[in-house]
Amino acid sequence: MNTTKTNVKTSRRRPLFGRMYPKMASAMAEGGMTERRESLLAGLTGEVIEVGAGHGVNFAHYPAEVTRLVAVEPEPRLRAQAQAAAAKAAIPMEVVPGVGEHLPLADHSVDAVVYCMVLCSLPDVGAALAEARRVLKPDGQIRFLEHVRADTAGLARVQDVLDATIWPRLVGGCHVGRDAEAAIRRAGFHIHRLDRFLFPPSRTPVSFHILGTAVRGGDE
Repeated sequence: MNTTKTNVKTSRRRPLFGRMYPKMASAMAEGGMTERRESLLAGLTGEVIEVGAGHGVNFAHYPAEVTRLVAVEPEPRLRAQAQAAAAKAAIPMEVVPGVGEHLPLADHSVDAVVYCMVLCSLPDVGAALAEARRVLKPDGQIRFLEHVRADTAGLARVQDVLDATIWPRLVGGCHVGRDAEAAIRRAGFHIHRLDRFLFPPSRTPVSFHILGTAVRGGDE
């Protein structure tokens, strides 16, 4: 398949977020998120694409059994930092411009698609997950680590208010109340593993997270 797509935007400039996110990721690491990132990537093998790789915070945690990593990042500042991180990585990896809705890979070409704190900010989650189905091999999987909708009506309402007002503009298009689990299921994936946890451990609008693995369902 020719993977060249015309008239596809591959960059999304979010300069404020590009400056903020490495600091946010560092604070999350100090709070214990590194262990979750390691769990997200444990056991991966073969060819993998990470969607929205940011500044490459996950790169050091990929296992040696990954033979090739394609890291897609639309924000130019973060992408440049990711390219510098990739140059020091222990596995072969390539950092490229691109967006989740248009992945620069052939049909059925990768063993896994990784989403880490990115489904919340994609303009079209359904299109992105359809792209994941397209590029995955029949026995491929997606790995996801995402913050999600609160489990109480009160906090969910707070999330809705944040998403309708200032939060997406401050945090790179993020929607804190998005239901990533439901979106994954709607896209035709079967979830084989799902862990729910609070991070930070107090119950706030941004605390609700999921970590898991899903596989392609049968094609219609």
